[in-house]
Amino acid sequence: MDMKNSKIIYKLTSLVILVLFINFYSCQPDEKPVEFLEDVITAPDPDPEEETSPEVEEAIDEDIGAYTTCTPEGQNTERTKDIANPVNVGTIDDRSCYADYKESNVDGKVWGVYNITDGSNHMDAPNTLQPRIERSLPRAVKLGVGTYVKFTGTVRILEVGDTTGDGSDGTYIAQAKGKHTGGGGSPDPAICLYLAKPVYGTGANANKQVSFDVYAERILVRGGSGSGREVVFLKNIEKNKQTDFQLEVGFRVDPNDATKKIHYCDAVIGGESFNWNIPEPDRATESKIRYGAYRVKGGRAQIRWANTTHTKVEND
Repeated sequence: MDMKNSKIIYKLTSLVILVLFINFYSCQPDEKPVEFLEDVITAPDPDPEEETSPEVEEAIDEDIGAYTTCTPEGQNTERTKDIANPVNVGTIDDRSCYADYKESNVDGKVWGVYNITDGSNHMDAPNTLQPRIERSLPRAVKLGVGTYVKFTGTVRILEVGDTTGDGSDGTYIAQAKGKHTGGGGSPDPAICLYLAKPVYGTGANANKQVSFDVYAERILVRGGSGSGREVVFLKNIEKNKQTDFQLEVGFRVDPNDATKKIHYCDAVIGGESFNWNIPEPDRATESKIRYGAYRVKGGRAQIRWANTTHTKVEND
């Protein structure tokens, strides 16, 4: 055999040995089957929220379980019927046959209890006005710069109204009100309402209201309602969390024109400020605040208020 053929045979032999070597090691048992690898890749990770989120507990002064629209103890015959020396400031407006205003002691504070249910307004004509237990505070009727009304308190939200859709969910916890010149709208119009909508949990908290998205429902024009209002998200509050709330409504100088004034509605919720200028300030005739629990188009609402104060200053 000549040298050239020897080299060819040597190269062919080496190639065959290399192929056999690769094939042998590619079939060894330490390689994971394709099916096993796919299982590892595609298997979903456990939901950490469902594993770690603690179950939300009821407040010690919370109504739980089944309920009826009206109860014997909730059948007040006068809207302004109140308990003696209530801890919460203001005049009661009770239009719910589910419960009357009462008080609870939680964490060293005395809380005003405001519980209402869907359909429980036993004072007004059926299917007209929403249920409420609110307190009305003295209004300021002077219109000079420096006039204002101010409310402060601590709120705990335990439950709010819930319907099959989203548009009618929620309960108002406070509102700025005020009449105006020129007609239009309600005889006692709302200017800005603070609306709490339910947020539901998952896992152990499925079907439970665990927190609340708070919105400002603001008029676009004097007397505005329905489409004449805008709904603006403010912040989320956890269920049963003690949250400081402040609302001030009044008149200040327009920073852009010292000859004009602004009718303002400034809120501070849990330390965050949400300031807003009310439209058409020259049409305003008063400033007023109400708080408690108002509106429940489905289910039940439970709001608690403590440490409430009210200030009124009037300038010509």
